[in-house]
Amino acid sequence: MNSLQSLPQWKDYFNHPTESQLGLLNAIQNIGSLAAYPFAPYVSDGFGRRRTVILGASIMSLAAIVQAGAQSVGMFIGARFLIGFGLTFAANAAPMLVSEIAYPPHRAPVTSAYNGLWNLGSLIAAWTTFGTFRINSTWAWRIPSALQGLPSVIQIVLGWFLPESPRWLVSKGREEQALQTLAYYHADGNLDDPLVQYEFNEIKTAIEFDRTIVANVGWKALFSTPGNLKRMRIIIAIAFFSQWSGNGIASYYLNQILTDIDITDPTIQLLINGIMTIWSLFWALLASSLIDRLGRRPLFLSSAIGIFFTWIAQTISFAEFWQFKKPAAAHSLIAFLFLYSTAYGLAFSPLIVVYTVEILPYHLRAKGFTIFNFTISLALIFNQYTNPIALGHLVWKYYIVYCCWIAFEVVFLYMYVLETKNLTLEETAALFDGKDAVDEISGNVLVHNLESLSEKEEITEIEESKRED
Repeated sequence: MNSLQSLPQWKDYFNHPTESQLGLLNAIQNIGSLAAYPFAPYVSDGFGRRRTVILGASIMSLAAIVQAGAQSVGMFIGARFLIGFGLTFAANAAPMLVSEIAYPPHRAPVTSAYNGLWNLGSLIAAWTTFGTFRINSTWAWRIPSALQGLPSVIQIVLGWFLPESPRWLVSKGREEQALQTLAYYHADGNLDDPLVQYEFNEIKTAIEFDRTIVANVGWKALFSTPGNLKRMRIIIAIAFFSQWSGNGIASYYLNQILTDIDITDPTIQLLINGIMTIWSLFWALLASSLIDRLGRRPLFLSSAIGIFFTWIAQTISFAEFWQFKKPAAAHSLIAFLFLYSTAYGLAFSPLIVVYTVEILPYHLRAKGFTIFNFTISLALIFNQYTNPIALGHLVWKYYIVYCCWIAFEVVFLYMYVLETKNLTLEETAALFDGKDAVDEISGNVLVHNLESLSEKEEITEIEESKRED
């Protein structure tokens, strides 16, 4: 949508949408997401992570076809609603599948790369539109609209070759299949590998613990204990911060900012947008690779502090240009936009998903992640409606609102974000519930492992006895 707003062909076809209409065109996707939230966690927990991803991808593929063939603004809006509806299913299940199947030392980098690769989609969208905007017909925006469906088609085709989450399999009583999955992906098929046995027993114990100790696993359970309240406070906050740190302006209304600083050529606008997506992707993937070296808390704090100072610099540059029309101020605003993107990419692109999945225990993971996505959608809807209107009326003064808000974010993250580096999913979840929960899970895992070892010793003795006979 950021790119399409720079296309004269798109604006002409839809009669130059007003500021409020632009807000609806951007926000309708997240309204579609909201409509699917009541169903997504039950589908993820009931039918499995893999099938839920395929379901979401199928809906989005259909919606991309509808958007590419849109004959009216209503049809375009309906297609974007469907995209958001399908996205909720895929976005609920995919990161949990990635996190729950990943090799333990790779779990955090891979899960953080999952969300960081949002910038790859942004890159494809930006450069596809840059390549098609010279087409003197509606295909200038229809081709990028159709290409939205390509990643979903790839997911549908390759999704059937993916493994199912071992944690989901254990929760459904399919323990043998879960063990085989762990062995195949973590130990070259060796069912007796110590790591595989430890992971398998840890998963079984954690799920058994949840079933026996946690009586209420409904939505109320998300707020029923002090530990869960801590989790939800952090999850809701980082979800909101991820969309309310100024990024909603650059992500959806960059063309309006560039127009305000007298950069009105569509070629230049699309070029800046395209280069920025490459820049953002680089920093998001770099941060993903460093997540286990630097830790979650240092990355969150350095990102928030960097966002704060680069946003102040953008505000000053914007104000200078608006009042004195200095070209240097316009150029500095663009430079600070890139520096802002660097700071944002250190944590809010790669970290928010992996941290949310890490701190939630299995029985709350799907529902808690739904709350996370629900909060993001609410923040986005509000942003997408208000940003174009506020920018149109306040221009650079609107940036001051974010300066104050981002300062609050820095303080909140400093006070509440806990370090979860080098902990398993179960250990991280137990961190919020106190030492007793940690001891019970760890003790039960140890018992399982000792029992497994004892069984192996008995089998070995029997085999030796047979050989002697």
